[in-house]
Amino acid sequence: MTAAPTPVQAVGRRKTSVARIFLQAGSGRWSVNGRRLDDYFPRAAHRARIEDPLRVAQSEGRFDVEARVRGGGLTGQADAIRMGVARALVSHDGDLRVALRESGMLTRDARKVERKKPGRPKARKRFQFSKR
Repeated sequence: MTAAPTPVQAVGRRKTSVARIFLQAGSGRWSVNGRRLDDYFPRAAHRARIEDPLRVAQSEGRFDVEARVRGGGLTGQADAIRMGVARALVSHDGDLRVALRESGMLTRDARKVERKKPGRPKARKRFQFSKR
């Protein structure tokens, strides 16, 4: 695999979060909105989920990743970054598509919060029924 001379850019989305990923050959440095990965995501589960695409591609420590992420909470942002990194790896090396696809990292998770309906306390919950 040859190193990309310029950064590869990709976008990942999850819930209401959007992540722009810049991937380039390097030493494994992570930057999320200008902060280190473990500063931005204190939960180890989020960090592990974000690093999954590099683990599947056996490319840990070979790329510097810069992520700019907006919207949503930490879980949505972590999954958006995960998808963006997977897409960036595929655009860098097309042979990785099969492995990342089988791991489910290239599939957009379209689930979002259902909107609240009028006359109800939440999206589907109803007020207590009283016969009399």
